[in-house]
Amino acid sequence: MSENKKSAVSFLQMVASGNVREAFKTYTAPGFFHHNPYFKGDAESIIPAMEENAENNLEKSFEVLRAIEEGETVAVHSYVKQNQEDLGAVLVHIFRFEGERIVEMWDVGQVIPENSPNENGAF
Repeated sequence: MSENKKSAVSFLQMVASGNVREAFKTYTAPGFFHHNPYFKGDAESIIPAMEENAENNLEKSFEVLRAIEEGETVAVHSYVKQNQEDLGAVLVHIFRFEGERIVEMWDVGQVIPENSPNENGAF
């Protein structure tokens, strides 16, 4: 696995486990920005929300299914459950790197429905 893939995966694992500030300190570049439509686009706006999510979901599980890299871009496809009873969600995080640091992030998610007609499942 390339260094940028390792960094993207490690960043997400750290965030999911509640080590949000350390993840940002270790892996993001100054001027980092993101495209989550629910928050202002800077790190200072999304970090508290990520910390709150980790604090409120102590039983969260996060599983990376695959990481794909093309040039300066890494996409991580994952499965997250906020607690044991949760059916979970499919997530894709897309990171743009400059050198070895994350400078930009997109995140998209799809909640797994209880009764899906798709016989292939979410994964």
